Amino acid sequence: MKEIVTVQVGGFANFVGSHFWNFQDELLGLALDPSGDPVFKNDALNMDVLYRTGETQQGTLTYTPRLLSVNFQGSLGSMSSFGTLYNEVASTPPDVLTWTGNVSTHASEPRRRNLFLQRLYEEERDSLTQENAINGGRNKPQREIKDEDIVEFLENGVQYWTDFSKVHYHPQSLYEMSGLWMGAQEFDSYGIGRDTSWALREEISERLRFFVEECDHIQGFQFIVNDSGGFSSVSADFLENIADEYTNTPVLLYAVKDPGSHMIPKSQKQVVSKNLHDAVSFSRLSSFCKLIVPVGLPSLSRSKASTFLCIEDEKPYHCSAVYASALHTISLPFRMEPLGPSADSCYVSGAVDIHGVVEILSGQARQNRVIILDVAMPAPSLTGKQVAQSFLGNLQTLTPEISEDVEDLQVVESMTIHGALGSGGHRAPVSEVKDMVRVAYENAMTKPRFCNLSVALCPLPIPLPFPKIFGNLVGQHARLRSSSAVLPFLENRLGNIRRLGIQQGAAGAEMVRNWGYGKDELEDMGETLSKMVLELDPYSQMSSDSD
Repeated sequence: MKEIVTVQVGGFANFVGSHFWNFQDELLGLALDPSGDPVFKNDALNMDVLYRTGETQQGTLTYTPRLLSVNFQGSLGSMSSFGTLYNEVASTPPDVLTWTGNVSTHASEPRRRNLFLQRLYEEERDSLTQENAINGGRNKPQREIKDEDIVEFLENGVQYWTDFSKVHYHPQSLYEMSGLWMGAQEFDSYGIGRDTSWALREEISERLRFFVEECDHIQGFQFIVNDSGGFSSVSADFLENIADEYTNTPVLLYAVKDPGSHMIPKSQKQVVSKNLHDAVSFSRLSSFCKLIVPVGLPSLSRSKASTFLCIEDEKPYHCSAVYASALHTISLPFRMEPLGPSADSCYVSGAVDIHGVVEILSGQARQNRVIILDVAMPAPSLTGKQVAQSFLGNLQTLTPEISEDVEDLQVVESMTIHGALGSGGHRAPVSEVKDMVRVAYENAMTKPRFCNLSVALCPLPIPLPFPKIFGNLVGQHARLRSSSAVLPFLENRLGNIRRLGIQQGAAGAEMVRNWGYGKDELEDMGETLSKMVLELDPYSQMSSDSD
């Protein structure tokens, strides 16, 4: 078993992560349900890859995500930073020998649980007192909280990522950066994140070591970064420490943005700041990972990816659910039980770890680390005469600023399909899915140079707190794609760092100096971006432009 440590940094990254872990929790629950679908009860997916076992001080066994979440102070809503399984030990103030006057303590009232969390608490309390219920000693709850009331709240009342989280966390998982309060409008540029104290960064690194050191054979880090504002700077410094301390451990990094971060700036200074942020942030983040996947469209609701979905862009609760479902799909092969090159389970096929995906996508003839994420949700059924066209045509990108219909003979892909429906609306067997993909690519106008295919029979497990953006029977496929279609994304950042930061009289030169970067460092970033462009287009005029 090869473990994964997941890191989530920033507000929107934690929204995505909250949905991601809800999927995992739902899988665990369905596997234990005696009347549940047998497809969820098989041993083909090893959840220990993402989870760790532990024990409370009272001797209760725990099973919690191998996760480090970093965010503003005050970003946990009604949840304690100690999580819900481990009791916080109330500290008593030490005697103050130099003060003989009265001492008073002022404490704010804790935030109340919302309807969804109230019901979770009641269900868990009832399960703990099940023995009393058998003996007739169980009291009925004061009132029944209905599903429709919970759905109504979640649709209109979510403020924190913990508002819809159904997962128990370890105390080491939830880190609030002291002194940075949620909603701090000033934390909106790359430079402001560099001002966070080194003491905070060391605390974050220490928590990461807690999870890494208990791994027997870590396969990699799954990093989700809020790539807007100061958290991308905090993440870049953190990633640099990871690269130094865990040299041979690959990092798969998702740089996520919510639609609000794509809003048109109101002033020229804001335009310069936003464009420089995107260039500097991407250059720094990409330097410390094996693969970087930009995720987040300016308007998810109006994109082709949401053709069959009902999305409200202004709700991070909605958008993060779509991105989390894609990350869940892509991560399935990382916890599939490997059965050998020629053996297939009836439940899964195509197990591969993070290192394997890195080799597939960036270890071929072209060393490209910037990967496109495509998704089809809900996925089309595998029936009908136009299967091949509908199958490939439904894959739509979640990566911004890329070209469509690019003919690239060096494309390599890693595709995951799960919960696909076949004839009669029944779940398609693994072998049928593999045959369909083969036929689809045989009939396609353009074919990838190589495609790694992973298939899982189980569909996307939809928990109650998932937004009602589609029905309950959901097939899905997602694809990580190394393609020159990402060139506009790279060229925009290279052009901005040269025009706004490096060239003589550049409008953002002073701003970047205030962020702590001199001209030499900016030129190094520009060189990094130039090499990325050159990797995908050896004849690019932009990559060879003189600074």
